[in-house]
Amino acid sequence: MSMELRHLRYFLAVAEERHFGRAAQRLRIAQPPLSRQIQALEAELGFALFDRSRRRVELTPAGATLDAHARRVLEALDIGVDEARRAASGQVGRIVVGYLTSIAFSGLPELLSAFRVRSPGVQVVLRELSPYEQVEALKARRIDVGFIRGPLDDDELASLRVRKEPLVVALPSAHPLAARSRLALGVLAHESFVSIMRQRCASFFDAIMRLCHEAGFTPRIVQEAPQVDIVSLVAAGFGIAILPGSIRNAGRPGVVFRSIVGSPQTELRVAWRPDDPSPVVRDFLDVLRAVGVPVARVRPRAAGALREKDPESDARMVQQPEP
Repeated sequence: MSMELRHLRYFLAVAEERHFGRAAQRLRIAQPPLSRQIQALEAELGFALFDRSRRRVELTPAGATLDAHARRVLEALDIGVDEARRAASGQVGRIVVGYLTSIAFSGLPELLSAFRVRSPGVQVVLRELSPYEQVEALKARRIDVGFIRGPLDDDELASLRVRKEPLVVALPSAHPLAARSRLALGVLAHESFVSIMRQRCASFFDAIMRLCHEAGFTPRIVQEAPQVDIVSLVAAGFGIAILPGSIRNAGRPGVVFRSIVGSPQTELRVAWRPDDPSPVVRDFLDVLRAVGVPVARVRPRAAGALREKDPESDARMVQQPEP
């Protein structure tokens, strides 16, 4: 016979009740089998656990020692089973989220707040990465989900469109075009552009290039930078930029944002590994589908390189007034 958990439970029941009959009733088994199980356990251990010489069953010194340790073992097991159950349901664990700077200004805090309400025991780790870096990190399993711009054509990853948002032109406050409320792309033909580096976000960069080509010109890029730095460079007068509308919430002095005639849009997608069995990732995506990512008011769609024929978002859009 090898010791099993049920033998420890039988032993603890007798130790607590100090009576084989009451212990058997509590365990919902007959008394003779219970007595035989305890005797077999004592035989395996090589020492007596109970003193049966008195009218009341008492623990021997060895039994009292085993009693203290057995309780800790079963308590630890119960805690472990409970934590494992919570992990299996996505209530505890860890998720590493890759994100773009632009959604940090609008939507990501609200999404994370909603997820933490649903799964307060899950540790959320954030990594600010470009779309290219996120794709590589997903494949290398360094992050669990990532937020990227534009379409994702990669057989190793699954993605879901979170929302579409308008593109805007960022201009220095003193720029002559800042006096207009909306700008046709053609009027930007002779401007200097500050652009995101293509290696950081090829799909977004290429989409902007296509839009400008359709408007009859190729942007004259004088400076490349990460997206968060572009707004500062525009404020410093290096040039203008075409950016997602959510970047307006950065609140950088010296920059104004103007809508584009035709309201071209970009899309934000969440990507993950389709073979990832993590219940935490599943719950994160469920929260994302339920609450979306708050954005500024979505304007009508425009013809052009960024337009999609399917007008429906794959995740519910949560809209709020334009600032």
